[in-house]
Amino acid sequence: MKSRIALAFDKCKKEKRPALITYTVAGDNSKSNSLKILNKISQHADILELGFPHNTPIADGGQIQGSSYRALKKGIKLKDVFQIVKKFKKINPNKPIILMGYFNLIYQCGENNFLKNCKDSGVDGLIIVDLPYPENKLFAKKCKKKFISFIQLLAPTTTKNRMRQIIRDSHDMVYYISMLSTTGGKLKVSSKKIIKNYNNIKKINNKINLVIGFGITDKNIRSLKSANGLVVGSLLCKIITNSIQKRQNPVTNLNKMLYKLKKEIS
Repeated sequence: MKSRIALAFDKCKKEKRPALITYTVAGDNSKSNSLKILNKISQHADILELGFPHNTPIADGGQIQGSSYRALKKGIKLKDVFQIVKKFKKINPNKPIILMGYFNLIYQCGENNFLKNCKDSGVDGLIIVDLPYPENKLFAKKCKKKFISFIQLLAPTTTKNRMRQIIRDSHDMVYYISMLSTTGGKLKVSSKKIIKNYNNIKKINNKINLVIGFGITDKNIRSLKSANGLVVGSLLCKIITNSIQKRQNPVTNLNKMLYKLKKEIS
């Protein structure tokens, strides 16, 4: 039986468009608003990434760091993240949700206990940015036994031989980091170069669901629409920040942006 992540990609391929994948931080700007945000943007997004807040998010730029800080300041814990997912899944049982974060929180929780919480709450996949291949192989196998997709990462500097190994051991989705930077950085390479690199990866295995992340905004998303999926995160965190500063409703402003993004790639 296909996973919800695989089914989401199948649907997008039939509609001849990339999957729109969103990223927000659990608990930003409050636990209740975080759930409202997920429910609203899920009307446009095909797959949702939800970050579990961390006090040293080394792979993330200023916007996501700000989101994590707000969530931690409000006292969010890992158990709250699972509660948000569980409540979301009661309303949206078929919408794939991927948790993204750092391994030390999983280590503190205990791998088996963490995966049990993922399964019980309805998590479909995991991105653990500081647990690279092949160090992640044993944990990825544990994920697969629980029918949770472990999403492997590829970078512009990943060698072809290493790519083959990573793709061979990948699950329902592979994440290509568009550039050497933290999240939210301005694209340092052209969209043409990113797509060229992307197509070279697809030549290794055209069947993989390969998505592009880092630096994607409403200004460049259309030029990358030939990918299987596109991840937008820092832009959404920035909208939440600006909404708070202007005392506006972040849910409303995010909905407007997601409508625009979906239109750009459809």
